[in-house]
Amino acid sequence: METTDREPAGELAGKVALVTGAGRGIGRSIALTLAGLGATVLVNYNGSRERALEVVAEIEKKGGRGEAVGCDVSDFAACGRMAEEIIGKYTRLDILVNNAGITKDGLIMGMTEEAYDKVLDTNLKGAFNTIRHLSRYFLKQRSGRIINISSVAGVAGNAGQANYAASKAGLIGLTKSVARELAGRGICVNAVAPGFIDTEMTQDLADRVKQGALASIPMGRMGTAEEVAQLVAFLAGGKSDYITGQVICVDGGMVM
Repeated sequence: METTDREPAGELAGKVALVTGAGRGIGRSIALTLAGLGATVLVNYNGSRERALEVVAEIEKKGGRGEAVGCDVSDFAACGRMAEEIIGKYTRLDILVNNAGITKDGLIMGMTEEAYDKVLDTNLKGAFNTIRHLSRYFLKQRSGRIINISSVAGVAGNAGQANYAASKAGLIGLTKSVARELAGRGICVNAVAPGFIDTEMTQDLADRVKQGALASIPMGRMGTAEEVAQLVAFLAGGKSDYITGQVICVDGGMVM
């Protein structure tokens, strides 16, 4: 999809951002928020091109710039091609948000190998794939922001989500290791760990599950995708220049 001609204004004007899994939920809010601050946002999708195009249309309706970019982040070679295409078209990438994630919940005794591998391949290996292929460009620029969307499940664990929690805990280790490697070139790498956030995914949960989760949150409510996106926007901007290797929970005190 073509981008708009007018140059948006804002803190992130002139920046190019890639948000993986940005067709809905937290990823969608992140894409819209970054675009609202002036960034050109590449809305990555795998399953639904239509949803990604809707996000791009919303960005452009508000005067921003966006483009839908299809890629299965669990595919190492496909991520390499995506990186080359992005740099070939935009010459740079300033912000990488690894948000793409899936769940295949189940108790460990009944969890299949396929369910474990699929979640790890998308949630953890997907982040490795994008960082692996795009970090060379960040290094050449001597600047950049990498923000990995983890989860409180990766901090505290969660029954019935051994695969998901393992993938999100792995993201934390990946974040800290890459932060150490890239800090000397002015590249900040951080993780955001959302708690119980009001999205399509949580709306489908049974009422008893929702009530149990709410009971564990000191603030007594679910968070919003926009509240997560605002933290990502802060980490993507110039006011976070001295913050790297950190894991910040957006959870209403759930795992304080």
